Parts: sequence; C-alpha cells; structure tokens
Amino acid sequence: MKLDSKEFRFWEHKAITFLGMSGVGKTRLARLLRKRHWFHYSVDYRIGTRYLNEPIMDNIKYKAMGIPFLRDLLRSDSICIANNISVDNLKCLSSYLGKVGNPELDGLGLDEFKRRQRQHREAELAALRDVPEYIRKARDIYGYSHFVNDAGGSLCELEDEEIFNVLSAHTLILYIKSTDRNEQELILRAEEDPKPLYFRETFLDEQLAIYMEERALEYAAMIQPDDFVRWVFPRLLRARLPRYGTIAERYGYTVTTDEIAGINDDQDFLTLIETVLERA
Repeated sequence: MKLDSKEFRFWEHKAITFLGMSGVGKTRLARLLRKRHWFHYSVDYRIGTRYLNEPIMDNIKYKAMGIPFLRDLLRSDSICIANNISVDNLKCLSSYLGKVGNPELDGLGLDEFKRRQRQHREAELAALRDVPEYIRKARDIYGYSHFVNDAGGSLCELEDEEIFNVLSAHTLILYIKSTDRNEQELILRAEEDPKPLYFRETFLDEQLAIYMEERALEYAAMIQPDDFVRWVFPRLLRARLPRYGTIAERYGYTVTTDEIAGINDDQDFLTLIETVLERA
C-alpha cells in the first residue's frame, strides 16, 4: 500500500506488515505496539498453531514413543502432550523445521529436511493469506484499532506475487533494514546459537554442494548440523538483503534498525512512519 503522510495520519484503522530478517526488531516493535491498541498477528505463531500443529505434535509424540516410560503412558492414555507454542516462544516450530545433517547429532536426512521445508513454505503462504481476515477479526471481534503483521524472516524467499499483492492491498509494508553493525550482530548470534532456517530449495542445493565440497563430505548425513547453519547463515543473509530491498521498492517503504531503535511507544512509531512517507 502506497500512502502519503497525510493519508497515513488519517487512516482510521492502520495495518502494517513488518518485513526483514529475524532479529532486526520486528517482534520487539510488535510487542510494544500491542500494548497500545494494535493487534499483533504473528505469522510464525499462526503457522505453528494452525498449519503445522499436527506435524509438530506427531513429531514430538514420535520422539516420546522412543522412550519406554513415556511410550507406555501415551499408549494407555495416561498422559497427553500439548503444543505450548506462543508468540514469544516458537521453539516447537523451529525444532520441527530442524537442521540437515548427521542423525546422531539430531540432524535430518536431506529428503526429510526438504519435505519439512516445503511444508513450512505452504504453511507460511496460508498464514499470510489469512492476513485480511485477521485484520477484520482484530477490529470486529477483539476491538483493536490497528493491526501489525509480524512476518517471518523468510517472507522474501516465497517468490509468490499473489501474496505480495494481498499484503500490499491491505497493509503498508515496512522493511526494517539492518545496518552493517546489525548484520554483524546477526551473524554473531547465528554463530553462538545456530537455529533452524528456511531456505529456497535452489539456494539450499547450491549452498550444500559448495559446503560439502569444501568439507570433502560424500553424503548429507555426514554434515554437522550446527556447523552448516553457522557456515550458511552469512550467505543466506547476503542473498536475502537484495530481495527485501526489491519488495520494499515495489510494494512499500524502508526504515533502518537504527531508526526503530529509538521507538519507545506507538506515537514514536507513527511519527517515524510519517517521516518515512514524506522522504519517499
């Protein structure tokens, strides 16, 4: 959605989509806004509770069935296992997505890893298609004035023009661009705590081939899962940045992580958006 600052100021029910790498501050900003009449729609939460809930639970139960004590309790219906995912705790989702590599190090085989990656893509698209309906629900059911779509870092990987048309028609897309300093912080964070990632399959195949040649590995099952994530993250970051930029140029606007760092309340946020629209 393209607006000038005056149109934005008088937009009665504002709706914003945050775009950018995980770790640039999208969720922090959404948490701040949800204290002040903004409905916080987390795409990852929607994926985990609606579109991948059953596969997540099946995977947890499969793991539990490998433990005789838990297996007997499960089979006798003596215990139940629930997905306790929340907007602020998405570990169940990331643990299901997993990492490719040696199964003895909790890695997934390449075929299974790619299957889960494809599942995640379809779930993310479905969750994004739900945005217009949740804009309505936020206002009509929950009584919120405004709406923020906290999109996942992999939004730029989806290559689905329909989704960007939907988001652009119903929300103002705001790309939170990391500064050089922030990019180094993201890389350091990935080195210290390598987490599961979503990849476009063509990118994954290309990077796996390079990684395995460098490490002289014959099979994907020989990959050390955390080592691959540490190695690939800077390459993923560099591949995503121009994609974010293209989306912002075509459909929305750009702010930097330094600009959002100074936001302390919703009024600071609204003032920043108007400044961004004026300079655009």
